[in-house]
Amino acid sequence: MTEAEFDARLKTLVEMALQEDVGDGDHSTLSSIPPDQEGVAELKLKQNGILAGVAVAEKIFRMVEPSVSFIAFKNDGDQMNYGDKAFEVGASVHTILKTERLVLNIMQRMSGIATLTSHYTEKLKGYKTRLLDTRKTTPNFRLLEKEAVRIGGAYNHRFGLYDMIMLKDNHIEYSGGIVKAVEKAYAYKEKVKPELKIEVETRNLTEVEQAVGTGKVDRIMLDNFSPYLITQALKIIDGRCATEASGGINLDTIQAYAATGVDFVSVGGLIHQAKSLDMSLKAKVV
Repeated sequence: MTEAEFDARLKTLVEMALQEDVGDGDHSTLSSIPPDQEGVAELKLKQNGILAGVAVAEKIFRMVEPSVSFIAFKNDGDQMNYGDKAFEVGASVHTILKTERLVLNIMQRMSGIATLTSHYTEKLKGYKTRLLDTRKTTPNFRLLEKEAVRIGGAYNHRFGLYDMIMLKDNHIEYSGGIVKAVEKAYAYKEKVKPELKIEVETRNLTEVEQAVGTGKVDRIMLDNFSPYLITQALKIIDGRCATEASGGINLDTIQAYAATGVDFVSVGGLIHQAKSLDMSLKAKVV
């Protein structure tokens, strides 16, 4: 995704989020603060972890008020410690109070995901295996959850249903088996979108043999395989396509999977098991 595409999607996300929160007006601010009053606020960090969302926060403030001043004391991916300041923003007080909760919600969530992701990537040091996220994301918030995974040191899998063909168990059942599913998918992509990659989910070694035998698969997912079975599957595949281990992999088991030599490990929990980190945006008296 290009920066322009990211910014366009972020703009839509922010507009919808502010409409949800502000509605017909931020009456607390409108009733108590003059519209021309200027102010400064600091983002204070209240937990340790990996910081994420600083660049997004600046973009949000500038979407609402392009002339804001923004001073970053820390960058995305930096270690955050209790008591640190992440940034300082100067703007209309109406802008600061209108965007406060949105910025905090986003940064707290992103920092939690980046922190958990970093714990996983630490476990993979010394192995060739790369860590992937999944589509197990919060509806309409995938853009920033996947960005947080990237900041935490892992890689994004497909962003949605449109940027890769992934034949999972239900596709295979409805198609009449792996070979039929792959053949149909290959014919489709050659006609409609040749650059699409094909990944197929397998549940046992027989399905691995069927998938690799088509010669038309770019990646094979080894779903809920034990590390031992993955080593057997890798012998069958023999480098003819990329490999991905998935299903129930956690911090306690990820190294055992990496030790098999599998190319990728995907972990949905990077996003859906992450806990938001605490921070606050406080007015600075100047």
